[in-house]
Amino acid sequence: MIADFALAPLLPELILALSGMALLMLGAFSSGDATRTVSGFAVAALLAAAAAAATQSDMRVVLMSGTFVSDPFSSFAKVAILLASAAALLMSLDYNEREGFARFEYPVLMVFAALGMTMMVSANDLISLYLGLELQSLSLYVLAAIRRDSARATEAGLKYFVLGALSSGLLLYGASLIYGFSGSTNFETIAGVMVDHGGGAPVGVVFGIVFVAAALAFKVSAAPFHMWTPDVYEGAPTPVTAFFAAAPKLAAMALLVRVLVEPLGALVADWRQIVVFVAIASMAIGAFAAIAQTSIKRLMAYSSIGHVGYALVGLAAGDETGVRGVLVYMAIYVVMNLGAFAVILSMKRQGRMVETIGDLAGLSRSQPLLAAGLAVAMFSMAGIPPLAGFFGKFYVFMAAVSAGLYPLAVIGVVASVIGAFYYLRIVKIMYFDEPAPAFDPVTEPGQAGVLGVSTAFTLLFFLWPVPLVDAAAKAAAALFGG
Repeated sequence: MIADFALAPLLPELILALSGMALLMLGAFSSGDATRTVSGFAVAALLAAAAAAATQSDMRVVLMSGTFVSDPFSSFAKVAILLASAAALLMSLDYNEREGFARFEYPVLMVFAALGMTMMVSANDLISLYLGLELQSLSLYVLAAIRRDSARATEAGLKYFVLGALSSGLLLYGASLIYGFSGSTNFETIAGVMVDHGGGAPVGVVFGIVFVAAALAFKVSAAPFHMWTPDVYEGAPTPVTAFFAAAPKLAAMALLVRVLVEPLGALVADWRQIVVFVAIASMAIGAFAAIAQTSIKRLMAYSSIGHVGYALVGLAAGDETGVRGVLVYMAIYVVMNLGAFAVILSMKRQGRMVETIGDLAGLSRSQPLLAAGLAVAMFSMAGIPPLAGFFGKFYVFMAAVSAGLYPLAVIGVVASVIGAFYYLRIVKIMYFDEPAPAFDPVTEPGQAGVLGVSTAFTLLFFLWPVPLVDAAAKAAAALFGG
């Protein structure tokens, strides 16, 4: 009977908000170290919120004076975001304790970041959009620098904060332009005004779209607004990097899709040019810049930039098929990315973490299961069939072809082939290079569990893709009034 509860559409947010405040009090007033206890309750809160989101009604419900919307699109995004957050938190528990920066604030910040993300994807107003985005961003800034005794982590947090503040300014300026020319911050009202313009948007609105798109491109680390990504990924603690590469990226992409499709859907011809340029730039930088990397974390940063470009290919189509492709792609990307980071978190020798790609040499001989898990993730990211990553790219490229964007689809395929080089190079290093000293045995159940689930999903997705594809199709249809 959750569906009969008056505030049922707000249940995931209520669970996260109340849990976050309760866990903050628990950690602050506990006599001993409450990190493990708070972390366990935080994982439970994230899973409970995911369950609440999964059981939401398929009806579109607008609450909070029109600022909050619950629909199949938001439910799909929330389930993926919350499950990814829970997995990232599970992987981090033993690592944080071993590296000496386990603090109860860490899981609390992840809960509040997840709350901001769920508010973002349910935003139906430019003001609620900004509030959700800033709640997420402020939590992420602190998480990036949470290892206070590390100069690299402090630098990463500072860079992220300064550039994040710049993107927030761009977002506010763009939102003010859209508000000035439409007379409202509500998505539905803005959409009505844009439809009334018929032939084309006023120049001021176009400028507003450019600024908003630039700010959200920063949040998804799309080129040319990607400059923070490699430094933050490398400098932040590895569990934080794994979290950044999964849940916040998916949330920001979902927000970008909603903003462009709902209030600005009538102006697809205007914003498609921006999306096409950003997609091409991201795919090119992701394909070429990663080739020269020696740090596995920096390589994953450039990989994430490239994958955002592929997802934007689907968004450039500007139709229901394209949005379905984006959602399928991002869901698959998050799963295989978490699997890759589960292996990266296991890269340690004599209790010390190592991060260079060369350290993976001969891993197949010393730890064959670990090597197999990373190989599956790398092949999938390269788009090798029949792994899950192939289907993600298939759906976005087919959406571009259906929309007549043939050059964009061709560029995407070429970039994917080039990008396959550095993924396959990692597999070659693991299986054919002379062995480096063996890694310590994997004893963390969280990392092993996430790697196992990710590998199984990536390998077996082709056998039963229907549930994910149908859920993504229903979510996409909700944005287009279906």
